[in-house]
Amino acid sequence: MRRNEYGRDPEYDYEELGLVAGLEIHQQLDTETKLFCDSPTVERDPEESDRSITRRLHPTKSELGELDDVAMEESRVDREFTYLAYDTTCLVEEDDEPPRRVDDEALAVALQIADLLDLSVVDQAHVMRKLVIDGSNTSGFQRSILLGQDGAIETESGSVSVVDLMLEEESAKRVEETDDGVVYSLDRLGVPLVEIGTGPDIRSPEGARQAAERIGMLLRSTGAVKRGLGTIRQDVNVSIADGARVEVKGVQDLQGIEDIVRGEVGRQAELLAIHDELRERDASVGEVSDVTDTFADTESGVIRGALDSGGKVTAVPLYGFDGLVGREIQDDRRLGTELSDHAKRHGAGGIFHTDELPAYGVTEAEVDALRDAVGADEG
Repeated sequence: MRRNEYGRDPEYDYEELGLVAGLEIHQQLDTETKLFCDSPTVERDPEESDRSITRRLHPTKSELGELDDVAMEESRVDREFTYLAYDTTCLVEEDDEPPRRVDDEALAVALQIADLLDLSVVDQAHVMRKLVIDGSNTSGFQRSILLGQDGAIETESGSVSVVDLMLEEESAKRVEETDDGVVYSLDRLGVPLVEIGTGPDIRSPEGARQAAERIGMLLRSTGAVKRGLGTIRQDVNVSIADGARVEVKGVQDLQGIEDIVRGEVGRQAELLAIHDELRERDASVGEVSDVTDTFADTESGVIRGALDSGGKVTAVPLYGFDGLVGREIQDDRRLGTELSDHAKRHGAGGIFHTDELPAYGVTEAEVDALRDAVGADEG
């Protein structure tokens, strides 16, 4: 099968594309107190905060003496995390005291959910640590307890395995992002949360929605879960044959799950079609060059602002990529958008590519001079 047969189609043969999907569902429990201290689980207005805490996270070795690759990557981005605290914030939430005993009410509700999901409950429950790299936990990790494994649910599209059920502490709530980093609120940190992970058994967008519907119904039937926006979040894992497993986090509504699976399948199918075309063109990536002199007199506001702030302009020739960087892979999303996302992740404001130039104040003469500077032909 040639992938580009599917790249721009509105509908896909999901079986032929090799769609594999799974869900991670995070549901807050409606308990009186938090998982590891006696603070209430009531949401607060950030305006009620009476103090703040500032932290920077650094990668540390695990109990096995290993450094996590993702944590190392995150540490290269210099960010500061500010936490809004309240008169109800406990020392556990501030990471100034060890956790207390697990809340009995949260444990009882989680075990009821395990029964509804037909899970085998563990003989002993141990508190473990999950590394957190986005600053949403003051400790740098999330406390998590494995309670059950090897369950299943039934949907219209067939049986879906439930791999595990975790009882966890909720992360801090993101309030805003600043030039220096992120501001979080500690009112949500530590709220009891169950995480339910399905197996990679889902083979269609409709199947993903049906699985989420079934699990959501079982959770609500306990009468002990929080309701409302933000109290339940679904992470959707999607891949197709020869694609990459992508996790889309924080989906809020059921229809959104179906739409996201469809969209991610389309994105991966189109990227693989571009991949095949690049191989046919024998495409390659050249060396990075400093081309600041080429834009010394530019009237492009973006580039002018960077240069006036002491920045520089660098460029890389993508041999054989002509016309593909600007190709649409989703609505308002192109291969150039994918590349830009990586650039932004490492501190750049974005990228320009010659499929979209001249534009943004960059002239045709500057594009020609740029091509000369890096030895790029029309391809």
